[in-house]
Amino acid sequence: MATIEDHPLRYALANELHARPFPTLDAPCFAVYLAIKRPENAAGRDRSADVAHLTDLLDRYGTAHPKPGANHFFGDLGKYRLKWESHTEFVTYTIFGDGNSDTPFDGKNFGVFPEDWLAEAPGVRMTSALIRVERMPSDDEIRAKIDRWFVPESMAATHVLDQAGIMAGDFRIDEGGHARFALFAGDDCSPRRIGRIVQRICEIETYKQMSMLGLARARAIQGRLGEMGDELSRLVADMGSETTASEARLQKLLGISADLERLNAETSFRFGATAAYEAIVNQRIEVLREERWDGRQTFREFMTRRYDPAMRTVKAVERQLHDMAERAIRAGDLLRTKVDVERSAENKALLESMDRRADLQLRLQETVEGLSVVAISYYAVSLLGYLTAPVASALHVDKVWWTAGLVIPVVLLVWLAGRTVRKRLIPH
Repeated sequence: MATIEDHPLRYALANELHARPFPTLDAPCFAVYLAIKRPENAAGRDRSADVAHLTDLLDRYGTAHPKPGANHFFGDLGKYRLKWESHTEFVTYTIFGDGNSDTPFDGKNFGVFPEDWLAEAPGVRMTSALIRVERMPSDDEIRAKIDRWFVPESMAATHVLDQAGIMAGDFRIDEGGHARFALFAGDDCSPRRIGRIVQRICEIETYKQMSMLGLARARAIQGRLGEMGDELSRLVADMGSETTASEARLQKLLGISADLERLNAETSFRFGATAAYEAIVNQRIEVLREERWDGRQTFREFMTRRYDPAMRTVKAVERQLHDMAERAIRAGDLLRTKVDVERSAENKALLESMDRRADLQLRLQETVEGLSVVAISYYAVSLLGYLTAPVASALHVDKVWWTAGLVIPVVLLVWLAGRTVRKRLIPH
């Protein structure tokens, strides 16, 4: 049977779809989650440092290392299980453990990450979370627990996955620096379903936090955009005035355009990433298939009230930046047109002035040529008079009359010679 050559990336691309399986968890259990990001140029970071940091943690627990070039890892970490993933801008560590401590959201669970190992992280903490998973008790017990664990005004609690469980959280950071989430799994909620819900909780928290970086960037440039917008409006309004030279206004406008291009270059990646992260957050909430429980707000409603306005701000600033850049382009085109018209008028006046000077020079030249004919003819007649004097004496012609007879033909010959030379030098 004939064989066909595979694309070099065929298996790698196919396996990528199965590279990050959901964890399998059985209630009661807990998850400790950590996301680390480089403060600057996270997308272009040296990823080998992330792998080295992971390897250091695995060595402390005597666990096998990931394969070279891996961007995900799942394995045992002593009595726990570790899931590590490398993303475009950040890396995540999720540790799963069986059972629950008597103290809800005990910060000691985060101690699975050694303090000195955390201090050597190649980046900063973007978010961390403690997730507590229990079997679903009565509604009264759930109500009492979540009211004690979370801040009521920002808490969301909802049925998920066709009422397979109840998920709750308030997206606040507790005194230990962690977000808190709780999952009450129903008796028919399988370990795989529990793993999917826990994974979705981690993803929602992470991508929410990452997308909020766009809000911080948008707020940072809002003031500068307002200043440039006012300056651009003044330049456009002053365009019809003659108090300032158009070239000077054009230089100011070019400065504004350069600043706008710089801001656009600096923010395009962050705003684009924010839009992508926002889409992931919304998609992850959508797949949870929320249903209202006990009249509490759902995670979708929480995002609509608290998260969506922030994303709309980012989009508004992004549109403002693009609109201002387009305004600057249009204003620049108008100013350049005005400068071209003014220069055309100046060039026309200059050409008219040059035409007048050329006409004057031509008249002066003609005058000089006439005087030159007279001067040359005078000397020519004198020379011919001396040269032909013997002939006049032999013919008994008076010298005065002889000289006078030479004037007209000499002048005519000199004039014709000058005209011939001018035609050769200056052809029409």
